[in-house]
Amino acid sequence: MNPLKSITGTIVSGVVISAIVMIVFSDGVTTSIQWAVWLHVLAGVAWVGLLYYFNFVQVPGVAKAIAEAEGGGPGPAAINKYLAPSALLWFRWAAVATWFTGAYILAKMGILGAAFTFQPGAAVIGVGAWLGTIMALNVWVFIWPNQKKILGLDGKTHAPEVIAKAKVVALMASRTNTVLSIPMLLSMTAYGHGGFPY
Repeated sequence: MNPLKSITGTIVSGVVISAIVMIVFSDGVTTSIQWAVWLHVLAGVAWVGLLYYFNFVQVPGVAKAIAEAEGGGPGPAAINKYLAPSALLWFRWAAVATWFTGAYILAKMGILGAAFTFQPGAAVIGVGAWLGTIMALNVWVFIWPNQKKILGLDGKTHAPEVIAKAKVVALMASRTNTVLSIPMLLSMTAYGHGGFPY
């Protein structure tokens, strides 16, 4: 049985290999913070990866599909029906997992309050924590509610002008998250790798 033939098998294989590496290099003793850091990074990669997919691949792809539909092309239906709902599911829950594991890590380190108030020694990670918080709120307050209208996932019929407005709000929130992701990633990695003394 090849585990790579299913997404579940692929994920389980990656988790097993990661657990082995963690246990071997932790002298057989792992801590909750080690697992949380690993889950935080994994969820964060999924979240930001999907954010970049939406902005760099899906939005331009839908625009191209719409333009080609006028000339007899297939239109954006396949993207909006089959790809977007699944991608948005992973996107919004990866945001939740990233935020909560990050908060847990800061709390276990004893710097949760210090990070969010930019205290010395935790200021740079605090910048990352605040940017991540804003990004997570954007996902749940602006992107997801408007995508439900755009894709018809809320079970309601919306007027074209409502959908047009939802597209603008969702796009601007998504682009804001793309902008914020760059300094957020700098802040997160700089703190853990000695990039800044604060």
